[in-house]
Amino acid sequence: MGFFNSIFGSRKEQSSEPTGPFVNPVQVEFHSHLIPGVDDGVETFEQSLEILENFHKMGMRKVITTPHIMSDFYKNGPENLIPLRDELRLKLKEKGIDLELEVAAEYMVDDGFQDKIAAGNLLTFGPKKRHILIELPFMEEPRNFKQSIFELQVNGYQVILAHPERYPYMGMQRERFLELKDQGVLFQMNMLSLLGYYSKGVMETAQYLVEKGMVDLVGSDTHHIRHFALLPEVHQNRWYHKVCQADLINNIL
Repeated sequence: MGFFNSIFGSRKEQSSEPTGPFVNPVQVEFHSHLIPGVDDGVETFEQSLEILENFHKMGMRKVITTPHIMSDFYKNGPENLIPLRDELRLKLKEKGIDLELEVAAEYMVDDGFQDKIAAGNLLTFGPKKRHILIELPFMEEPRNFKQSIFELQVNGYQVILAHPERYPYMGMQRERFLELKDQGVLFQMNMLSLLGYYSKGVMETAQYLVEKGMVDLVGSDTHHIRHFALLPEVHQNRWYHKVCQADLINNIL
């Protein structure tokens, strides 16, 4: 844990600057890939526990982890994810880590997504378990996107779009963001986008969404320790400070 101790120590030194310390108001970490061996996230329970323990040290009281679900690639569902969540909860308890853990999913809007909506066995979250996280392909908007939103909303779900700043076709046609907001879609921004982690263009789009007050919740999208190690730098970022002034919904999930 020396590596993480050095990270947290560095963060403390930076927060003691004359401008005053920044206290992160977000206590519910949302959007991560911490169920081992089911997608492109962590591979072992040991990796999961290390990251979860350090989220707890960072001040999180709850983590909602969201493995990928894709029709052709990551064929996950409640039947395999919930038992793994329960096993991970038990390991947290054995280590004495007082952290609430939930599992939902990051659903790809692909050709099989509407079948999943019709089946109704979706991994959701939030106070009434009616929030659902969806993602899109990075190359182009899928043809069934609008219909999928409609079907989810008709069935009483609150749609959250994962990292809208990362879709180039939306970044180049920013009026699409306004259309989606008008349709009642919530936006979850990746915290690392503000550092330029994905690209300069993604960073600029993320800043645009923050400036326009379009971000409804933030998430780390942590897949591995390297992602986690960048989060203290995010907490020192002025754009993160700005988005934290908004009425984020993280802490009510």
